[in-house]
Amino acid sequence: METYINKEELAYQKASKRVKELKGFYGNLTSYCLVISFLAVLNLITSREYLWFIWPMLGWGIGIVAHAANTFGIGKDWEEKKIRQLMDEERKNTKTL
Repeated sequence: METYINKEELAYQKASKRVKELKGFYGNLTSYCLVISFLAVLNLITSREYLWFIWPMLGWGIGIVAHAANTFGIGKDWEEKKIRQLMDEERKNTKTL
């Protein structure tokens, strides 16, 4: 009974952590879209000769890409999946011996 509760609690904590990661990424992406749009409009209104808003767009964009990679691809979830995969392969190899 106790191990079932612990597994359920652990699953809840893991899901809660994942939701926070997703919420953080989408909040960052929303802020990026709003702020960069504002800066682009401001830049085009004040000086059309030099498009300076491109620099914060690129800098913050690199951060967005890194955040996306961490949230959706190359992050702790990826590490956990890879560890499970390697452990499963090891179990299969020891069973066949």
